[in-house]
Amino acid sequence: MAVSKKTALAFKSYQNHAQVLVKTYLLADAFMPYTSVLGGIFATKMVYDLTQLISTFYFRTYAGLTKIQRIEWNNRGMSSVHAIFITAMSLYFVFWSDLYSDQYTVGPVTFRSSPLSTFALGVSVGYFLSDLGMIIWLYPSLGGLEYVVHHTLSAIAVGYAMFTGEGQLYTFMVLISELTTPEINLRWYLDTAGLKKSNAYLINGGENFAVCLYVLPCVFALPSGKFVASYFLLFNHVKIAHPFGCVVVVVFNDGM
Repeated sequence: MAVSKKTALAFKSYQNHAQVLVKTYLLADAFMPYTSVLGGIFATKMVYDLTQLISTFYFRTYAGLTKIQRIEWNNRGMSSVHAIFITAMSLYFVFWSDLYSDQYTVGPVTFRSSPLSTFALGVSVGYFLSDLGMIIWLYPSLGGLEYVVHHTLSAIAVGYAMFTGEGQLYTFMVLISELTTPEINLRWYLDTAGLKKSNAYLINGGENFAVCLYVLPCVFALPSGKFVASYFLLFNHVKIAHPFGCVVVVVFNDGM
């Protein structure tokens, strides 16, 4: 069906107004933290619902689970997706991005940030807040006090780095440890599905052992000239940060 010129121009006008709105407000630096957190909450809910939908049609075990087991099943799905996302972003910023490069001399590395780094941390904050809300609402079915403390510290530490721009490099370093989450969740899935004696369960155990014993230490000790050196440089830079920022970097991130 042909569209009149007047209709096409009106549509183009609305499109331009929408683009201006997105650039001026949603993606503006001042609004980026809030936009990314809300986006993280929305994405978490979407992944939760998609996990439920996919599991209902493709996993026969899912129908036989209790209500709280199905909730935890869906919860671990969104947990795995977040872990993959934030691990990929963390590896990028720590090892490949020029933002924290030694050649990038604009200010101390402790205070460097970008719209993309802020957005990534904001999405992570949205996830931690969503998951914390579920844990508290269903307490202690999805986890005990240690889960509440972990998610609270994580939300505070990541949120502080996102809003202030301080210590983002160190925060990304710590978030690389989310690499272990999908393997741990897969182990729970196999156990819940009654596959504890299967080859997949055995292979998953070997993967968890290898990741914890070999992969993570290699990642953290990789002599890239950007990680080990930056760690000691960062510690000196942390001392000139806000006192609360020092506490967050040294204490809260270690609690994650």
